[in-house]
Amino acid sequence: MSGGEEMSRGVGVRVGDRLPELTIPVTRTLIVSGAIASRDYQDVHHDAVAAQEKGSPDIFMNILTTNGLVGRYVTDHFGSGAVLRKVAIRLGAPNYPGDTMVFTGSVEQVEGDTATVKVVGANGIGKHVTGTVTVSVTAPASGGASAGGTA
Repeated sequence: MSGGEEMSRGVGVRVGDRLPELTIPVTRTLIVSGAIASRDYQDVHHDAVAAQEKGSPDIFMNILTTNGLVGRYVTDHFGSGAVLRKVAIRLGAPNYPGDTMVFTGSVEQVEGDTATVKVVGANGIGKHVTGTVTVSVTAPASGGASAGGTA
């Protein structure tokens, strides 16, 4: 669709729209709890000594936690009607404890009730994550009788 067209169902999203920044403090707790929640028990995500023995200065965030934060960033913006259809990300600079990751995003494509959003999450080292998220958005229900039926 062209830059002037927008999503259907009254959502009002246009190509070129920028999502507001989201700042995520990268804490040791976030890294460890994200790894545990995603059942990633690799020692580099919870044991600083083991991470250092493997060449890292400290523990670092796993891709599943990053993926979840990317999803949060997009759904926080698009609201409760947002459904993630596709998430395609690539990791870059590691997220270490004590840093901050800042998400930015822009709408790259709109087709019907679906948008494709380019997402970047950067920290003090560089770009931690880059990718695209395809999200469908439906307008909130109006709370009355549905078309063709009774309440």
